[in-house]
Amino acid sequence: MSGGTLIPVDRLETRFADAKPTYADGEAVGEANRCLYCHDAPCVQACPTGIDIPGFIRKIATGNVRGSARVILSANLLGYSCARVCPVEVLCVGACVYNDWHRYPPIQIGRLQRYAVEKTFQAGRAATLLDRSPASGRKVACVGGGPASLAAAGYLALAGVSVTVFERRTMAGGLNTSGVAPYKMHVEGAIAEVEFIRSLGVTIRTGVEVGRDMDPATLLGDFDAVFLGVGLGPDARLGIPGEQGHGVTGATEWIERLKLEPGFALAGIGRALVVGGGNTAIDAARELARLGVGDVAMVYRRSLADMSGYAHEMDQARKDGVRLLERATPKEFARDAGGKLLALRLADGRELPADLVVVGIGQVRWRDLASRFPGVSVDDQGLVVVDPETGRTGNPKVFAGGDALGGELVVTAAQEGKRAARAILKSLGVKIRVDAPVAAGHP
Repeated sequence: MSGGTLIPVDRLETRFADAKPTYADGEAVGEANRCLYCHDAPCVQACPTGIDIPGFIRKIATGNVRGSARVILSANLLGYSCARVCPVEVLCVGACVYNDWHRYPPIQIGRLQRYAVEKTFQAGRAATLLDRSPASGRKVACVGGGPASLAAAGYLALAGVSVTVFERRTMAGGLNTSGVAPYKMHVEGAIAEVEFIRSLGVTIRTGVEVGRDMDPATLLGDFDAVFLGVGLGPDARLGIPGEQGHGVTGATEWIERLKLEPGFALAGIGRALVVGGGNTAIDAARELARLGVGDVAMVYRRSLADMSGYAHEMDQARKDGVRLLERATPKEFARDAGGKLLALRLADGRELPADLVVVGIGQVRWRDLASRFPGVSVDDQGLVVVDPETGRTGNPKVFAGGDALGGELVVTAAQEGKRAARAILKSLGVKIRVDAPVAAGHP
């Protein structure tokens, strides 16, 4: 399923089992037949991309898996990764009417969605699933190869637009490739989706960094429109004494090494700390615990109630053996004369021994690149300023979505890419094919 992309074999992430394995045929049909196929279904309203959830589930129940995948991918070209990484507990599954009855569990929408799309991918039939329009003669560039850009590129290609995605890394997919917790999805799953987007007629150029290898002015001159789907930058730092040096790393950097670096190992790590209270911090802590680190604790400066991470993820972290230290503010890292990490000292005087500290307090934004496009502005937080209805920036040729706008979910990035594709097609006078319903309250 990984297409022609070369994926390293000796990766630490391969030690992680799938937390929600794909259904067998009988399991999928059985679960699909529990669905009530609600009219004006609340699960659809909870989905940012407006997938006809009862519609695709009914097709699984009747054995039409290909038709089910068509319903999903028509509304969300990233329906495969969303099925695996979406926080369904607070979206579609959380809105299922079964939750109100307290007798039966909610329909496992994400697992059914994964089943339909994965079966279609494995059969090699996804490329012909959706109709494509004749060539329009228009060209669009997408900067960044993450979810927002891939979604925009796919919908534009289906409408007959010639699309080129420019990705600075050697593999496209964004955080789906480099940052998703491996118990949710391995790299192979992310690359399978990238190859699906490529099969729609999208050109993906990796190892090309706009702003370094290609000037923004060149893009604006060579293409009819540009979509900015740039992701986040490096991990933010605590800025306290002793942070620089072996034993202290950023959360996304650590997760990326776990997923992609051949031979990466955790030799000599018996006690680990994760600083932060968001979902990335929780992921890192769970990964450490599942890899066998004996003592894993999260260090958070406020209380559990203030954490931005999802409650269901923190519950799972506790089941994995992760401890939570609340109201704990890091002050400095203690090291020996040779620079070896010994402990993390807190503002209240406590000292927490550690062999490894993972800092998961957010990431730096790429505000410089966006501002190099004439007419594109960023706000005080480094977010690209756009029209909320279209994703258009102050430059009529430039649109944006995903992390550039502050979104945190793959599904919202996919919807923002679809929204921008719709607006780009309208601005170029190309017939709009992006006509799937959109849930209320979502772009």
